[in-house]
Amino acid sequence: MKAVGRVFKYGDNVDTDVIIPARYLNAPDPSELAKHCMEDIDKEFVKKVQKGDIIVAEKNFGCGSSREHAPVAIKVAGISCVIAETFARIFYRNAINIGLPIIECPQAAREIQDGDILEVDFDSGMIYNKTKGTEYKGQAFPEFMQKIIAAEGLINYINSK
Repeated sequence: MKAVGRVFKYGDNVDTDVIIPARYLNAPDPSELAKHCMEDIDKEFVKKVQKGDIIVAEKNFGCGSSREHAPVAIKVAGISCVIAETFARIFYRNAINIGLPIIECPQAAREIQDGDILEVDFDSGMIYNKTKGTEYKGQAFPEFMQKIIAAEGLINYINSK
């Protein structure tokens, strides 16, 4: 599986409260969550994001509360992958459970810039910066996690068994 998209770049400690502000958590429809994704950190995000785009952040992405709404909002907004130096563990689990690919790669997280075009190969963990001609080796997913992501989440994966 691969993703190709334009980068939205963020720094350290992007918490779940800025990914999807608490005031929208009662929205029953995931597409309503997506309309407010990242608005407290990047007012232009929902206007600019296109299907397949990629978020790149530095340390501790997804910290804060354990709300599953955060990776849902990101995925439904059209983001195909999140790359970070590190992820909060509960965010990491929630992302995989809903089929949102996330890759830890410290060097890529530091060097990739906003607006760069990336190609990400989930099978190998390779990240290709098409804008700069550079490449990075991220952490590849184990086969069982690749199957969960391909199925668009844990529930779909289990139901297919």
